[in-house]
Amino acid sequence: MKLLGPRKKVLVTGAAGFLGSNLVDRLLALGCDVIGLDNFESGQRQHIDRLKGNAQFSFIEHDVIQPIDLPVDAIFHLACPASPPRYQKDPLHTFRTSVWGTWNLLELATRQKARLFFSSTSEVYGDAQVHPQPEGYWGNVNPIGIRSCYDEGKRGAETLCFDFQRMHQTDIRVVRIFNTYGPRMHPDDGRVVSNFIMQALRGEDLTIYGHGQQTRSFCFVDDLLDAFLHVFEAQNFSGPINIGNPGEFTMLELADAVLALTGSTAKKVFKPLPADDPKQRRPDISLAQNMFSWSPRVPLKEGLARTIEYFKSEMRT
Repeated sequence: MKLLGPRKKVLVTGAAGFLGSNLVDRLLALGCDVIGLDNFESGQRQHIDRLKGNAQFSFIEHDVIQPIDLPVDAIFHLACPASPPRYQKDPLHTFRTSVWGTWNLLELATRQKARLFFSSTSEVYGDAQVHPQPEGYWGNVNPIGIRSCYDEGKRGAETLCFDFQRMHQTDIRVVRIFNTYGPRMHPDDGRVVSNFIMQALRGEDLTIYGHGQQTRSFCFVDDLLDAFLHVFEAQNFSGPINIGNPGEFTMLELADAVLALTGSTAKKVFKPLPADDPKQRRPDISLAQNMFSWSPRVPLKEGLARTIEYFKSEMRT
């Protein structure tokens, strides 16, 4: 029996964020009654305001590090700043969001006998020594670096999910998200896709760290959400599972693609590589392919074009 559909009460934390707001739309289209929750640390109020008057949607301004009690059938836990500048701004709060926040939502899921979907990250693999990264790889993470608040916070949250499952039979789903992009990204969130696009559209030089040879794999948001729904509805499967696009691009290749698609004549400028920045990132998605016949469908050029059009429209308003 599907858990998502008409009259199902679904809580989405981080509902004002990039992924959260897009997920809310998917759930509303399925007929769910959606409760959005956000403290606007990194989310945007416009993503909530556009839903005013929708009888299927309600919103609570709340920080997940504080407990909450609601009658819900399902929980999508997406709350946590995901870009380095934002999660490093207040590392203590970032860590509490991942650990205390996940604890609070696991307790809620346990009380309500609800399924909890936790959005973990490819950053649990750290500066990986295995490439591409399969779910069985335990990672290479600096536990005391400037990125540790996020990396270790997510690792600790995964630990909590599986310990709650073992001790309380809490129904969990854990996904590890690789770099995702698309409409509703925050224009100044510090992630590479939005950075390059906004710099190109503003006629500014594109900032590249190191020599630009570090790689990332970019998944368009629509593909990611397709996988979310597959994983959430899966029976007898908790994860963790990688969700991302296995296409691998250097930062120089991404910069050149953005310049070509925007028609910008901006230059590329190089700055020192930040501490603990992973040199390679590419998901092994064979588990998702085998379990759900899922693979990303939107190629990078198409996804970038759609994202660029979104940012252009936002700049006009």
